Amino acid sequence: MGELKRGPSRWDVYLELEPDPELETVRGRIHFVGDGGRKTTGWVFLERQEKDIVERFGEFSAVELLQFVESIQS
Repeated sequence: MGELKRGPSRWDVYLELEPDPELETVRGRIHFVGDGGRKTTGWVFLERQEKDIVERFGEFSAVELLQFVESIQS
């Protein structure tokens, strides 16, 4: 989905989507890959369609994404 940089740190950002047939929804979480490691959020999105998650993800600013990655324990 993009790249984040802060000082010497650099993260590639990926959005994972998974259908939930029981609820007839799609859930999503964010992966940050870089700095020799990987960090993943919990399932932070739950929407009816994938496009809704992609749209909501696009509303996050770089600062908010950096706050996400910094809050995840290694």
